[in-house]
Amino acid sequence: MLVDDMNPPGDSDRDPSPEFGHVPVMLTRADELLGPAITAQADDGTGAVMIDATLGLGGHSEHFLRTYPGLRLIGLDRDPAALEIAGSRLEPFGDRVTLVHTRYDGIADALEIAGYDQIESVHAILFDLGVSSMQLDEADRGFAYSVDAPLDMRMDPTRGQTAADILNTYSHGELARVLSTYGEERFAGRIASEVVRRRKTEPFTTSAQLVEVLYASIPAATRRTGGHPAKRTFQALRVEVNGELDSLRDAIPAALDALTVGGRVVFMSYQSLEDRLVKQELTPRTRSRSPEGLPVELPGMGPEFAMRTRGAEQASEQEIEENPRSAPVRLRCVERISRRATE
Repeated sequence: MLVDDMNPPGDSDRDPSPEFGHVPVMLTRADELLGPAITAQADDGTGAVMIDATLGLGGHSEHFLRTYPGLRLIGLDRDPAALEIAGSRLEPFGDRVTLVHTRYDGIADALEIAGYDQIESVHAILFDLGVSSMQLDEADRGFAYSVDAPLDMRMDPTRGQTAADILNTYSHGELARVLSTYGEERFAGRIASEVVRRRKTEPFTTSAQLVEVLYASIPAATRRTGGHPAKRTFQALRVEVNGELDSLRDAIPAALDALTVGGRVVFMSYQSLEDRLVKQELTPRTRSRSPEGLPVELPGMGPEFAMRTRGAEQASEQEIEENPRSAPVRLRCVERISRRATE
């Protein structure tokens, strides 16, 4: 079932389906971490609910649905095209699947739509963050700097401002802030100055125009090291267009609240900003609130979550060789071990 929550009514192992053209990232490790939570009640996952908060083409979801035939899954994605493809892929699983058109910070609403409580009703949650394989591979979406395409970058192309809108309307200071904060770009000010200068005579519409600005703004010595000079700017614009960090910041507590005791959530981050935010949000949840120095834990003051990974895990060399898109991934997992009484 597909529910459009953003337009409400009235308002790896090998990819199990290679015809869909992508290999799910760190699939085996995700299963190793989430499997114990899914099978806590029954070996086939009966009684368990999983949220795939970043459905994409549905590769991870299909694997879990096939592996655990009793599992029920709620899939979220903001991209209507991805939902259509994933819906076709997951159609054989029938009413075990509910797909919702929403960003991943819409977890609470998605649970309500699927008929579940927003608190302590979910056993496993997966976040595979960043831009999806489909979005990267479709040149006309504007995510890739290697081909000339319209400067769009919206994960949901039906709403919101585009990357071109940002380049053509943001002030110099706003542009520099976006590039510096979300792209960690050393030459943010110089790039912003060149953007403002050029848009006075010709508005930005295509990625080639932006790449030209970057080559003009970033010194040649810097361009020769550290990868493609457009990488950081394109990342920054994509994050700004889609509100990715704000959405993730809201999604993490909603996901943690939804977990039942024994439930687990896995986060796969593709950039340092995402992983840093995940770590910042998880760390206080895994700490005791008892005053330091006490010989025993005070009742109700123990941590609610425990880390199930040591720091941020990375893909193995073999997986990176088989699936180069797994190279930047940093994976973290936490398990709910208790729930404090409501204050």
